[in-house]
Order: sequence, then structure tokens, then C-alpha cells
Amino acid sequence: MNIVNRILYYLVILPISSLPFPVLYAISDFLFFILYRVTGYRKKVVLANIQRSFPEKSAKEQEEICRKFYHHFCDLVLESLKTFTISEEEVKKRVVCTNPEVINKYYDQNRSVIIAGGHYNNWEIFAVAVDSFIKHKAVGIYKPLSNKYFDEKMRNTRSKYGLYMISTRDVKKVFDEEAGRRTATIFAIDQSPSNPDNAYWMEFLKQDTGILFGVEKYAKEYDYPVLYGRINKVKRGHYTFELFDVTDKPKEMAYGEIMEKATMMLEQDIRNQPEFWLWTHRRWKHKKPANWNKQTKALELQKK
Repeated sequence: MNIVNRILYYLVILPISSLPFPVLYAISDFLFFILYRVTGYRKKVVLANIQRSFPEKSAKEQEEICRKFYHHFCDLVLESLKTFTISEEEVKKRVVCTNPEVINKYYDQNRSVIIAGGHYNNWEIFAVAVDSFIKHKAVGIYKPLSNKYFDEKMRNTRSKYGLYMISTRDVKKVFDEEAGRRTATIFAIDQSPSNPDNAYWMEFLKQDTGILFGVEKYAKEYDYPVLYGRINKVKRGHYTFELFDVTDKPKEMAYGEIMEKATMMLEQDIRNQPEFWLWTHRRWKHKKPANWNKQTKALELQKK
């Protein structure tokens, strides 16, 4: 199996990654034709997600969002492959932070922060670039791949220009170890929780949605300010990154308030340009537990 992985990496991924961007986008256009027009890759899932999230739109409008999404998704696949060989200089040209002062003020106050964001636009190239445009040490949380060979390649690629990658299993440990260091830990807030009973439940895109609670949990435990990070697509292969304050006093926020505020920021971005969110995943595969109650959960946390 390791030989197959090596062949795939060195004879397929790296040669594609080494191609110039115009050639990659020609491949992306062909891939769009195959995935959207020919095979309909996960199209039922994508369209169903869009229909439930935008029931007010006509069938034609929903299909147009779907079509635009597949164009962007194919770009995302090829741009992600490009990160294996992209130079640091090229990364800095293609991902620019427009307001670093929003986060840098906390560095000057000697405070670590948490950045909440979603799978919106190109989070892969953002991961490669982020450490270069903030003063804090950027920390990325990831779920290890089952394929150990590609897990290592992925970690090496994302971290090659400064991002410190940590497994979801080690978050608490790293927070304790890095408590005296000014870090900016990046959490994805739009993933489906593995255990719906431990999630925070709220309405997101007009559906009951379980939200991972890590952002609020660690913000309150360590008194870290929370920011929302938005990735904007300027044009193919070029992005800007914006930061917005969610709270600098997390311990004063009511239960769920941080998660709701950050998640609503993401929802607004999706509503503004829905084609840039990752619609292929089964985000709503879990149902809200019948016994879940916000007030009860808040009291349980207060007793801990």
C-alpha cells in the first residue's frame, strides 16, 4: 500500500501540483464538466443541502448556486494540490490579510486568541499562508487522516510556512502547554459533530444544526478573545482574509452566545455568496436530541 501511495504522490500529485496556474484552471474546467455534467458527483447531496438552506429561492436559482459551486469546488481541488509545491513568495501574493490590526492588537496586549471560521472559499491555501500575516503563532486543528502516508504529507504541506498543526485529540494538551505563548488557534465551526448530545444546537441555514462547542469552551476556560475569520475570493487563485471581533470578554458571554454570534457571521457569508461553501458534505446527518435543552445544558456547565 505504501508503494501505491508513493506512486500516486510522486507520479500524479506532484506533477499536477508543479503545473502553472493557467494550466491547472484548464484542468479544473474539464473536471467541472466531468463532475457536474457527466458523473453528477454527490450532486443529489449538494442540491438537497442547497434546497433546504434556501427554500425561498426558485428551482432555477438553486440549480445556479449548485452549478457555481461545482466550478468553485473544482478550482478548490486543483488549488489544494498546488499547495504541495507552492513557494512562500507565491503564497503571499495570493492570500492577503486586509486588516491584521484586528488580531495584532491582542498580541500587543500579550493575549492569545481563537479564530473561528468555516469551510468557505479556500481554507487549504489559507492554512499555508496564515502564519505569515499575523504576529501570533498560528495553530491549526485537524482530524488525522486514516492513511498515515498522506496524513504526513498533508501536515507537512499545511505547516511548511509556519502553521503549527495539532490533532483534535491533543487540543487540551496543547492549550495547556502553550498557555504562556501568544498563539492564534484556528477552529472550524461548521463540521458535523460526531456526538449530537455534546453539540450546541441552534438554527443554521434554516435547519436545526449541531455545532461543535470547542471555540466557546476553550475561550472561556483560558479567557482568550474570539475572532471570526472570513476568506474572500477575489478571483481564481487570489484571496483576501478579514478578521472580525466576536468578543474580547468571553467569560462575560452567556452560554452559547459566542457560538451563535460566530456561526451567524458564517451564515451571512454563505447567504451572500453561497457557491463558496462546501456543500458536498452531509452536514445535517444528525438530528437534534429530543431531550436537548439550552437552559439545562447551561446549568450543567455551571456545576462543573
